[in-house]
Amino acid sequence: MKLDKDFFSDNIKTLFYALIIAIIIRSFLIQPFYIPSSSMEPTLVVGDRLFVTKYSYGYSKHSLPFSPAILNKRILFKNPKRGDVIVFKTPADNRTDYIKRLIGLPGDRIQFIDANLYLNSNEIFKSKIKSKTKIYCGNTSIDVYRFEEKLPNGKKFHTVYLKDYTYQNSDEFIVPKDHYFFLGDNRDCSKDSRFLSSVGYVHKDNLVGKAQFIFFSSDKKIGSIFAFWKWHKSIRFNRSFSKIN
Repeated sequence: MKLDKDFFSDNIKTLFYALIIAIIIRSFLIQPFYIPSSSMEPTLVVGDRLFVTKYSYGYSKHSLPFSPAILNKRILFKNPKRGDVIVFKTPADNRTDYIKRLIGLPGDRIQFIDANLYLNSNEIFKSKIKSKTKIYCGNTSIDVYRFEEKLPNGKKFHTVYLKDYTYQNSDEFIVPKDHYFFLGDNRDCSKDSRFLSSVGYVHKDNLVGKAQFIFFSSDKKIGSIFAFWKWHKSIRFNRSFSKIN
């Protein structure tokens, strides 16, 4: 069978258009992310794959691949809500993607006192769910208390704290204008806005999008996704297609 030039030309055009469509979807609508660390346990665990909506808070240069200097400010901006789980570029390099929970809005005052979280001088209510549970901090299994926390806007979610509450007290954090304060749900195993030299306050232009739902999850400690004979153990079917709270 002889192939003419039109065959190759048509296929190249198809691939080109498909690439353009994929870039548009990834840049302006929805983008997949993989969770590589345990800082957001129990909400997100290592091996979760999730979709993040790019339009939730408008668009900045960080909405685009490689963060090109096309937009000098965020456009079509929508205010994020306290308690949202958000992907953002770290202020340290404006390149690395982090995912954390939004706790502090511009002007808020945040402080840890005796291992309790205070927002604008009011203690964030938390009720203990489990006195003994195990999660991961890196590759280490740790014993934690599990709580349900409730923010002033009524948002509820689960957090975990080490039993000896390693993060006891802090200075007061005052969130600057146009910035946000983030915490990991795994409170004693998260590099977040408490660490000003590495993460600190996050500018609104650094927001990438809102985490919406987990579309797939697997435990690589059990086996590779290519080891199909272990799928019944490695794939977390109970987490797939679950909404992120």
